[in-house]
Amino acid sequence: MKSVGSMNGGNPSEATPDALEFEYDLAEPPEKVWRALTVPELLAAWMMPNDIRPEIGNRFAFAGTEAAIECEILDAEPERLLRYSWREQPGDDARQDTLDSVVTFTLARTVSGGTRLRIVHDGFAGKAMPAVAMAGTGCRLSLGLHGRAKPVAANLPNTLLLAA
Repeated sequence: MKSVGSMNGGNPSEATPDALEFEYDLAEPPEKVWRALTVPELLAAWMMPNDIRPEIGNRFAFAGTEAAIECEILDAEPERLLRYSWREQPGDDARQDTLDSVVTFTLARTVSGGTRLRIVHDGFAGKAMPAVAMAGTGCRLSLGLHGRAKPVAANLPNTLLLAA
């Protein structure tokens, strides 16, 4: 499928300085991980209710706690790559800025038949890091840095694949 440029110049493997990055080695094959990312019911089990269809140009929304998060599929290569825009409208009238960012999931089959999953949320950390640290909603990130250079999503590998 045709690739659409992203905030980092079109290369999904390069993240901007304000990106949240996560990497996992999962026992499940890319086919199963892809389903957990692209089937609305399975994605809702670990993220939020949604109406995703992994087709380039498709617009969908996550049902956020305060307001819908508007998204558009920028790139979709089954079992390999999923990239979408993420536009979060402020739910508080006092906060006027929107959160415009891009989420990229890269899947690669491992030697053992599992999946190396890389998640990059570009344009997110600079504006939203304080909210993520306090919120405990959405994809339920745990910022357990403990000497690591990057945050760790505590529940993703387990909850991502429970429903898939």
